[in-house]
Amino acid sequence: MQGSEIRTAVEWLVSVAPDPEACRWEWERNPLGVALLPAGRHWDVLILPGELGQAALDVLMQFLHRPGPVLADFADSRLGFFVPPGTASRWIATGVRGAGRGTWIVVPYPGRNTGGVRWLVVPDGRGTLTDPVLLELAMHEAAARAVGEESRGP
Repeated sequence: MQGSEIRTAVEWLVSVAPDPEACRWEWERNPLGVALLPAGRHWDVLILPGELGQAALDVLMQFLHRPGPVLADFADSRLGFFVPPGTASRWIATGVRGAGRGTWIVVPYPGRNTGGVRWLVVPDGRGTLTDPVLLELAMHEAAARAVGEESRGP
């Protein structure tokens, strides 16, 4: 990422913080390089199990130039897709958790590696989010591919 792209992503992310300056300060001084940001204002996060999330992201990347931001946790055991606000409260899917209004997300500084969570798709700063309908279709496609691979066997 270029310096201007990182600054734009940072500005977009901190715009949801109750105190944007405190958020910037936290990113600079926290040894883990993360800050807590509230979900539900500009985005919600749908959290998928790692294998399904990675497969769904692979499907999305085949069809979209750039999906919305995507986070991965420590061992890629969970992926978080940034979706429009309000999505989490309406989402019904087994094994998928939603973070919306009233919840907080651990967010790394864009463009930096941290020991815990990392960006798989960094925010573009323009507010691009993953369309939940496309995410659901990508999940179905990923699941169908997994079943197809299992039925073929070794």
